[in-house]
Amino acid sequence: MLKEQKSKLPMAVGAGLLLVALLLSSVFAVRKIGLLDIWTSGEKSENILSPTKEDAKSEVLQLVSQPPQQRASQLEAIASKGKSLEKSRARYLLASDLIQQKQGEAALKWLEGLESDYAILASHVVLKRARAYETMGDKARATAAWEELLKNYPNDPAAAEALYALGQSNPAYWNQAIAQFPAHPSTLTIVRQRLSKTPNQPALLLHLAKYAPDVPGTGDVRDVLVDRYASQLKPEDWQAIAFGYWQTREYGKAGKAYAKAPRTPLNAYRAGRGYHLKGKRAEAKIAYQQLIKQFPDAKETGLGLRRLASLSKSEEALVYLDRVISKFPDEAAEALLAKAEILDAMGSSTSAAQARQSVLNQYASSNAAAEYRWQVARQKAAAGKIAEAWQWTTPITTESPDSPLAPEAAFWVGRWAAQLGRQKDAKAAFEHVLARYPESFFAWRSARFLGWDVGDFTTVRDLTPEIVKPPVRAVPPTGSDTLKELYQLGQNSEAWALWQVELKNRQEPTVTEQFTDGLIRLGVGDNINGINQVWNLSLRDKPEERQQWQALRSEPGYWYTLFPTPFIEPVMQWSSQRQLNPLLVMGLIRQESRFEPKIRSIAGAKGLMQVMPGTGKWIADKIQLKSYNLENPSDNIKLGTWYLDHTHAEYNNHSLLAVASYNAGPGNVAKWVRQYGFTDADAFIERIPFAETKGYVESVFENYWNYLRLYNPEIGQLLKKYAPQQQIISRQ
Repeated sequence: MLKEQKSKLPMAVGAGLLLVALLLSSVFAVRKIGLLDIWTSGEKSENILSPTKEDAKSEVLQLVSQPPQQRASQLEAIASKGKSLEKSRARYLLASDLIQQKQGEAALKWLEGLESDYAILASHVVLKRARAYETMGDKARATAAWEELLKNYPNDPAAAEALYALGQSNPAYWNQAIAQFPAHPSTLTIVRQRLSKTPNQPALLLHLAKYAPDVPGTGDVRDVLVDRYASQLKPEDWQAIAFGYWQTREYGKAGKAYAKAPRTPLNAYRAGRGYHLKGKRAEAKIAYQQLIKQFPDAKETGLGLRRLASLSKSEEALVYLDRVISKFPDEAAEALLAKAEILDAMGSSTSAAQARQSVLNQYASSNAAAEYRWQVARQKAAAGKIAEAWQWTTPITTESPDSPLAPEAAFWVGRWAAQLGRQKDAKAAFEHVLARYPESFFAWRSARFLGWDVGDFTTVRDLTPEIVKPPVRAVPPTGSDTLKELYQLGQNSEAWALWQVELKNRQEPTVTEQFTDGLIRLGVGDNINGINQVWNLSLRDKPEERQQWQALRSEPGYWYTLFPTPFIEPVMQWSSQRQLNPLLVMGLIRQESRFEPKIRSIAGAKGLMQVMPGTGKWIADKIQLKSYNLENPSDNIKLGTWYLDHTHAEYNNHSLLAVASYNAGPGNVAKWVRQYGFTDADAFIERIPFAETKGYVESVFENYWNYLRLYNPEIGQLLKKYAPQQQIISRQ
């Protein structure tokens, strides 16, 4: 984010935290076709996110990403000939566009008799007809259409829309909606309207807490329930409240609520962890101790013991850690490293060394072993002992290939091998990174060292990569056929409403349900939660769930969802004017805001590129911009790209220093350059003393690389030769 400061030059401090585009110039050419081979590489049964071969070639589905006015004539041509699924889709899409444009009478022409030809969306055809009459102001016909929908499709989630509309004159319909479709967005609107008139209704407040846990405003609802109605709440009510607090990162409140939820190992652990994250050490210790006493053999207890040890004095902590080591093998390696740190502090260096050696001997494939090896390797490298660093790092790539450190370690195996004159080993290491960790920051660095035209820190801003988007959308891996059809047609609001009814278990969704939730959230512009839902699948720890996640991530649709392309038009426009690589800008925005235009940081930074108000004013004065809104995507990108261009100018177009400065400020970056030197950019990143900034730099360029590998055909083609190895690994 861009930080305000009193000096003449504003600093940039990071928040820590695509493709429908116009042909803006001959420099940035964005095509909308070309990945058909990706989508049609297999049958739907094997690639659950990929459309069928017929849908991949669908003229209508390929028009979904276009603005209504741009696609109207093509849709009309398809809708006026023959009788087919394509014709029905075209008619439905035309009617939807016309209703959105308040042209209800024109929409009715395309909707006439459509429910008989388009059975999968029959209820929604009637719904659209009612909407068309409403735009015309024909209340009587709209009411008749709503009544028809309710009569013919009483159990269809679309009926909730009819209940809402009819309930405005007859409250009984609203009562029915609350009882029959509690999670439907129209029902939630009913609940909010009733609460706005009569706030003191705990049953309705609890309804929102259960069915709208992460919707803005529900946090206040939870607070009211806890503050005013605690005595009326049942344990399962506290569970719903706790889950909502946990999802929105109000961990202190979550811990308190989980303590009153049904006693399960997970709830007991989260009670302690919630207090712990809030800094309430005494409360956290009590909660962890209760977990250990009540669930002595539960998986969560091993982690709880480690957390408890971190809050305890050395002698007491060693007792807890020894219990972990003896009883919880999944946590033992981490416990041994923690024990070694304590023993070192107590002056027992021999015992500490023995504990670390136990990690290597007994838990060689653990993340803890990788962490220890990497720690030693970095120390060796800093001392100039490159051969020893290489020897310590190499086992990480073979013993702990799934460790978060493995991509970084494998890359440095290549760098250090090159320094030792082992060019063949270096090439093999870089190729291993591309094959095993193609989505990582270190895959970009490896591609660069293999000679690929992917840009380096000194050249990446000037690249103008071709950008190609998939012709049609990915398919939700679960949900009804109606849901999938609505989503593929770009009917985002309707798909979201239906999904709220179909998703039964919000607290413990399946892998495919969680992915579908993320996919559909992105469709309605809930970008931060959509991306996070997909990313959080990596945290699943049950073997069968990890296998399901690996199956998803082996498909292109998974990665397109994780690296979406909202706001591509202003990104292309202002990147062109600032002569910035648009995918680098996209990578920075993804890191700063997850594409949330109205997001604000604790420090007050606003919008997509997290511009501080004072910095925004400073930039606006520089470019003589009199009127702007930092929550407007185009304005924010206009100002943010100016500043990114400015930081590049400050560092002679060195993108590493420019991006680091955007996060940590030019003063800190200048100090680090003086302190550590700058002969090797990769080594410099390793020595950045701010963990946030090191992670920020790697994440921005990792994002850039993923946009490049996904949306640039040339790089995608180069990576194809590693695809068979990637698929084999993903199935392990």
